[in-house]
Amino acid sequence: MNYILYAVPFFFVLITLELFLDRWRGVHTYRFSDAVNSLSAGVLSTTVGLLTKAVGMLTYTLVWQYLGVFELSASSLWVWIFAFVFYDLCYYWNHRLGHERNVLWAAHSVHHQSEDYNLSTALRQTSTGFIFGWIFYVPMAVLGVPPLVFLTVAALNLLYQFWVHTRHIPKLGWFEWFFITPSNHRVHHAQNAVYMDRNYGGVFILWDRLFGTFQEELDEEPVVFGVTTPLASWNPLWANAQFYLALWRDAVRAESWWDKLRIWFMRTGWRPADVAAKYPQQKPDLSQFVKFDVPLNLAQKLYAGAQFSLYVLGGTVLLGMGDTLSLAQTLLGVAWMALGLTVIGLWLENRPTAKALEMLRLLFNVPAVWMALQLGLLPALPMVWGLLLGYSLLSLMALFWTPRAEAAVPA
Repeated sequence: MNYILYAVPFFFVLITLELFLDRWRGVHTYRFSDAVNSLSAGVLSTTVGLLTKAVGMLTYTLVWQYLGVFELSASSLWVWIFAFVFYDLCYYWNHRLGHERNVLWAAHSVHHQSEDYNLSTALRQTSTGFIFGWIFYVPMAVLGVPPLVFLTVAALNLLYQFWVHTRHIPKLGWFEWFFITPSNHRVHHAQNAVYMDRNYGGVFILWDRLFGTFQEELDEEPVVFGVTTPLASWNPLWANAQFYLALWRDAVRAESWWDKLRIWFMRTGWRPADVAAKYPQQKPDLSQFVKFDVPLNLAQKLYAGAQFSLYVLGGTVLLGMGDTLSLAQTLLGVAWMALGLTVIGLWLENRPTAKALEMLRLLFNVPAVWMALQLGLLPALPMVWGLLLGYSLLSLMALFWTPRAEAAVPA
């Protein structure tokens, strides 16, 4: 069962509730473009996951079948409890090394790039974590945890983490000693020096207390959210590629072949001495910290919100179809989603080329739907073409009449 798919409506209901709480309490934990960017990264992640999830699951199943030491039964309650706790321990080390090694941080940093902290941040996920993430769960397969149990506890662990991404819930007393809470997870998303690289557990904070990575949220040190090398973009593709490209540039610039290789696996932030000297990096002064933003008028936000809603619907449909899709169908769906979300991100950056790119995106819908019909991804009904034509024409009209805000990000 795809628990994440069934949870999607509840995610959006709770996000709506949090927005009402913002208004009621007179606070501003959401910004439109930041929230859309976080949700775009999440939609892209789940869509790309249709192509990449087999990497981890196939590896896990093969290890379980051929290298498993024990034969644990999915019908035993103690196996489920053991798997739930053991998964969180494996997650702790996956998460911790995701902060402590360059190439792993390149994937995980996507989740931390938001400079706000709200429930939309929880859905901001990487599209490249599949490359190394599976390694940390191999011990579960070796000990005989059945794949069905593994998939279920993994989903439950992820679902638990959703609610802790909020600023509206204070410290929770004794609960803070045993479980991940909004307070100790706010610490995890901070870029303050005292908070960085702390509180890695998914469900249990006990691992952090045991391995020396726990940090309490301090009243005298307000959390500043985000990463020390700001993304400064609303483009979800760039969000996933940014740190990989930074590592690649440093690897190319390094004179030593040993440095070119080891930079990927060194502690996060490590750079070859010759590269660091020639291309120094400046870290922002948190006392002068200003969140990245691009001015947009109401019409631009309404247009982006309407277009993004279509991609949320499209991503949900693709996720629901899941294993019934062929490789060609999945590739088409991923390409359509990636293109659309990227163009929406550029629209939110108010770039001079945004309208032209948006027109190309709308025109691309025609061959995309034709290909979807040929591949059997959509029913061959006249209504489909009518909806496509109507949506595209309305969008083009809205695009033509939408004024552009004065300030813009350079092309």
